Amino acid sequence: MDSFQIFGVQFLLSVVVYGLLAKWYVAPALARLPLHDALIPLLVPHAFRHLGLVFLVPAVVAPTLPRAFALPTAYGDLLAGLLALLAMIALRGRLVLGIPLAWLFNVVGTLDLLYAFYQGI
Repeated sequence: MDSFQIFGVQFLLSVVVYGLLAKWYVAPALARLPLHDALIPLLVPHAFRHLGLVFLVPAVVAPTLPRAFALPTAYGDLLAGLLALLAMIALRGRLVLGIPLAWLFNVVGTLDLLYAFYQGI
């Protein structure tokens, strides 16, 4: 197998494992919680997306990494992470903006991921 195929197999198997864990353990636990409380643990990993700014650190990425990929990916991750953090705070405080912020995070985060995936191919 070439490198692309190896990464593809690793990605696919990881998605299967995480999907099974989510179905067997995470979804049943979250289903017992009120919506505001159930959304917070789903947002927590995304609150760390500020780490995507690493794409802008020259000592970390290859000089050949296209700026057309690095800039929108880094700032898209930052925006998604900030939205996730704001949504978590609003949900925890039971603010009326909690659910809309969670939706906004989902839209922005998904678009960021799709754009980065498209640019990476």
